[in-house]
Amino acid sequence: MKHTSNLPWLSTMRETIVSYRCMIDATIEQLTDEELFARPAPTTNSVAIILRHLGGNLRSRWTDFLTTDGEKPDRNRDTEFLDWDGDRQSLIVHFDSGWGALATAIESLDDDNLGHRIQIRGESHTIPQAITRSVAHITYHVGQIAIVARLVHKGEWQWLTVAPGNSSQFNEQTWGTAGSRSIFSKDDNAG
Repeated sequence: MKHTSNLPWLSTMRETIVSYRCMIDATIEQLTDEELFARPAPTTNSVAIILRHLGGNLRSRWTDFLTTDGEKPDRNRDTEFLDWDGDRQSLIVHFDSGWGALATAIESLDDDNLGHRIQIRGESHTIPQAITRSVAHITYHVGQIAIVARLVHKGEWQWLTVAPGNSSQFNEQTWGTAGSRSIFSKDDNAG
């Protein structure tokens, strides 16, 4: 039986994760500190709260992921949904620690260890299942971040996707290239 490498899939997951980080960064760069911490409604999370939660989740899931359960005993998920009491910089440091755990974990994977099983809340997952679960979770929250940011932001907005009315122009510039997948593509052949 011929062994097929998982490396193309893993490379695609790495690219996908990077593109979502670019969307998060491009969103929060447009927000003032006041907007970053603003709740559009009393029972709606701020962008800061969502970043706090993602940072906590990713740190827990991907720190020592091959040897410990992805729900670490020191994680307090409920506090992740409270207002952040620090400043922007301390929030970004917190978020980056979780994102860094994910990035380090993904970079450590190869065909030799990708077949290992890991635990998340006591449930066994293949590593591809766990990565897919994390990417789906990130995707869900990136959408929330974008919507909440648009609701609280005052002034012009720099679109994170193809701006309304620009689909034809975007397609003309990127058709047949990797640039057609995202405005954050690093495709040198685009437009």
